[in-house]
Amino acid sequence: MANISRYDPFREITRFDPFRDLDDMFKGFMVRPVLRDLEPEIKMDVSEDDKSYTVHAEIPGVQKQDIKVAVEGNEVSISAEVKKQKEEKEGKKVIRSERYYGSMYRSFTLDHDVDPDATKAKYTDGVLELTLPKKPGTAGKEIKVS
Repeated sequence: MANISRYDPFREITRFDPFRDLDDMFKGFMVRPVLRDLEPEIKMDVSEDDKSYTVHAEIPGVQKQDIKVAVEGNEVSISAEVKKQKEEKEGKKVIRSERYYGSMYRSFTLDHDVDPDATKAKYTDGVLELTLPKKPGTAGKEIKVS
């Protein structure tokens, strides 16, 4: 037979365990900042005018031949292969060496379909600039609510 116990909603408040509370407060404190530096991410600005979208994506430390851009309808995908190496030396002795090899990926959806044949991409100083012209005749339609 199952044990039946009475539920007390204030049990967690009245029970004080300083070690448990401190452990929860500092849980992952030292892990997050270290991993955040190693995880690459693509930061972007997207702007729009009547004829096209303009995307500025920060992808520092990547060669332009390692960047791939795909456009399918109104979905845009940017991927890049990252090879990051950082080494600190003191004399002939290596004090610290950090290396990261991996890939970054970012995908987003726009309001209008994009003309993939007229799309332009330029990579300068770690910033990828995309010009994504809108396809004619794919404007959205506003629907009145009755």
